[in-house]
Amino acid sequence: MEFATIEFDLEGGVATLALNRPERLNSFNEQMHQEVREALSVVEQDQAVRALLITGNGRGFCAGQDLSDRSVAPGAEVPDLGSSIETWYNPLIRTLQRLPMPVIAAVNGVAAGAGANIALACDLVIAARSASFTQAFCKIGLVPDSGGTWQLPRLVGMARAKGLSMLGDKLSAEQAAAWGLIWQCVDDDALRSTATDLARHLATQPTRGLALIKQALNQSFDNDLDTQLDVERDLQREAGRTEDYREGVAAFMEKRAPQFKGR
Repeated sequence: MEFATIEFDLEGGVATLALNRPERLNSFNEQMHQEVREALSVVEQDQAVRALLITGNGRGFCAGQDLSDRSVAPGAEVPDLGSSIETWYNPLIRTLQRLPMPVIAAVNGVAAGAGANIALACDLVIAARSASFTQAFCKIGLVPDSGGTWQLPRLVGMARAKGLSMLGDKLSAEQAAAWGLIWQCVDDDALRSTATDLARHLATQPTRGLALIKQALNQSFDNDLDTQLDVERDLQREAGRTEDYREGVAAFMEKRAPQFKGR
């Protein structure tokens, strides 16, 4: 598939999607939204894909929305930002959350606005030491979107969520890791190799089981303990019927490395 605003590759069970508008810090315009949607559709439908890695080319991960698409001339009609969110950003976040595989974000440089929250919608976030996360919405009178108001309080607590959202200060990758906002902070020159190695490792693991772990954890925010215990029961029943579970037990008993197939 040929794309103009992203690079997309499938190899060894890993899909790699690199945002590729470096001259605009990989900010989203409608074309990029459409191409990302097409690539993720391939990921969803190709059973050979067992992990997804998302990153950005150039000196930034993603600066969110390209505001040159949103400028308003004096006296002109104001664009409906809610429509843009409903058409593009919300479906993107929902897709990342429901993908039946691990999704890794490798954050290089700036992750601002929707760009920060798209990263946080991934399952594991690894950031370069020079990277930063900014809830830049308040700087132009807007509300964090792309799941930001849902993710931030759950990841760092309400006090920090309000501070990040209302002040719009840059949060360094090191501080983000210390706060538990992301999984790991690594040296800049190790970012891509660390993230790729992690994606390749996850692509060899019991994919269906990992997808069920993701499903259980995502549901836990909305459930009380009794309800979540029932969720665990039902998902464990489903996991116990997979080929990978049988292979995992057999490999353990035979004292050998398992050969998971993701089924």
